[in-house]
Amino acid sequence: MVAGALEIDLSAEAAPAPPVIPDLTLPEVVLGQAPLRGDKRALVDASTGRELTYGELAAEVRAVGAGLSARGVRASDVIALCAPNSIEFVVAWYATTSIGAVVTTVNPASTCEEIAHHLKHAGARWVVTTAGLYYEKLHAAAWMSGVLRTFVIDGGIEGIPGAIAFDSLTGHGDAAYPAGVPSPDDVAFLPFSSGTTGLPKGVVLTHRNLVANTCQTRLVSRVTADDVVIATLPLFHIFGFQATLNLALQAGATVVIVPRYELRAFLGAVQDYRVTRAEVVPPIVLALANSELVEEYDLSSLRILTAGAAPLGLDLARACARRIGGRVKQGYGMTELGGASHIAPDDGPDRPDTIGPPLPGVECRVIDPDTELEVEPGEPGELLVRSPAMMRGYLDNPEATAETIDADGWIHTGDIVTVDVEGWFRVADRIKELIKYKGFQVAPAELEDVLLTHPSVLDAAVVRSPDDAAGEVPKALVVLGAPASADELKTWVADRVAPYKRVRRVEFTDGIPKSPSGKILRRLLAERERAAQHESRAGEAVAR
Repeated sequence: MVAGALEIDLSAEAAPAPPVIPDLTLPEVVLGQAPLRGDKRALVDASTGRELTYGELAAEVRAVGAGLSARGVRASDVIALCAPNSIEFVVAWYATTSIGAVVTTVNPASTCEEIAHHLKHAGARWVVTTAGLYYEKLHAAAWMSGVLRTFVIDGGIEGIPGAIAFDSLTGHGDAAYPAGVPSPDDVAFLPFSSGTTGLPKGVVLTHRNLVANTCQTRLVSRVTADDVVIATLPLFHIFGFQATLNLALQAGATVVIVPRYELRAFLGAVQDYRVTRAEVVPPIVLALANSELVEEYDLSSLRILTAGAAPLGLDLARACARRIGGRVKQGYGMTELGGASHIAPDDGPDRPDTIGPPLPGVECRVIDPDTELEVEPGEPGELLVRSPAMMRGYLDNPEATAETIDADGWIHTGDIVTVDVEGWFRVADRIKELIKYKGFQVAPAELEDVLLTHPSVLDAAVVRSPDDAAGEVPKALVVLGAPASADELKTWVADRVAPYKRVRRVEFTDGIPKSPSGKILRRLLAERERAAQHESRAGEAVAR
């Protein structure tokens, strides 16, 4: 409950009661009814038309689980999934965790070095990927991190040491399936997050954490068996995994999988499969509001669009809602929270500029980040969250865990919010340093380290710069010691990081403002950047 000083009623009269969290694993909760649903369509690959019914999905998960066990995967082993959205990705996730092993998901856009760091830190000994990704970057990463076996989704195993075709995992028979099931308190998922600061860290999530979040979310996002939900967000991300995949399959809905987002593919899938619900990021909302392509498709089936991963403006939300003829709402969450902590309801007040009230069973406080005192209604403060879905901690990083979870069990989100007297929250800003490029987290410190390896760079700071299409982009402020162009520095960074982390803007400066201890004054730089963007837009408006 929000702190008493706010005097906000978040009782059962204002929101659904907290759910009872079943003492089950995530595969048991999500797929427990699958055999009874039989021929009901569960998964569809929009790129190929391939389908799996619920009965087939349950059988595939069990068969692949037996195959993994026969190949030597044991409880607590870590399997890395590095692949685009696919039916095999879904099957691999549930099969792995159903036999007590742990999944860590890897962004396929990451560089070889980033993947190697991820695999080594997570302790992954097995990888599920595609042949193209293996040859492009995973071969070196797997070698550097000591991976034992690679399971290849598309079957192209020639030339891949220790490779096994993913399809072959189903040929071992039910006798190979391990006895017993994992405990709900066992670790199930190790996604990586930059948290409030710094480089990516492993987030330790148990089955119970993930189950708690799906139970909380379904009381507000009321997906039913009649819904058709599109999985266009990456399933390696907590938003797409929890809010789209698990919620839909638990409810018995049909999930239409789009391997990679592209506007025409998204629109075509919505039209062809009569999609009713979609989870998206603000750049997709912008495209739906403005693109002429939208007029070529019938989107009349789309009832609810839930935006997350970055704040969404009121005008854009309204424009998109008018264009598609459905409801646009927002949600808020973190990997560390096991998914969402706030989602605006499907019905009732239409307030798309807010993230809604907390989900049932989620406690919130809003404090002044300097004094740690609770703020009054309408006043900005840092959002603190406590929930049964929140992470156990960061993997092998007690210092970072202690910085994020305080002694009373509150996660300090690093996000500045306001909350009104009705208990509805708005995200106002972030005190944390992360840049959110199209919903992906970019750590400024990582880009600064890359820039400082350039022979012409004396000093550098990276800040978030507002952008209409991406939400935010990384902008580098650079002090030069020798001649170098902005394009040269952009290319230098682009060659060393994943595409979404690239520096998009460069400004040369005589110095970087720092505190007496030597820390970059990022808040000052961010305020300057926002002011500069505001002045630029005001000038453009006057010119028009």
